[in-house]
Amino acid sequence: MGAWPGLGGNMCICVDCRWVDRCHAYHAVERQHGVPHLCATPDFQPRQPRIHVQVRDLVDGAVGVEWDVRQCGDFAADPGRWARLRPGETLPR
Repeated sequence: MGAWPGLGGNMCICVDCRWVDRCHAYHAVERQHGVPHLCATPDFQPRQPRIHVQVRDLVDGAVGVEWDVRQCGDFAADPGRWARLRPGETLPR
């Protein structure tokens, strides 16, 4: 399974994957985060994505859920791909 070593396992590897804008797994992560999709109709089905889900305490006793793909059988390193697709936007965390 591929993983991007530069991320140290702390965030979604998809931001540095060549498939990020076409991927069903990343599309699901975007949906869970309530953010705009890179692609309305992804056409790439990754093999064995491993999505890490973390529950976090937020301000005022609220609870948040963080979704990140940490491993994927089809990860193909393309450092900075997400940033090139969304120039000027803050990298998702």
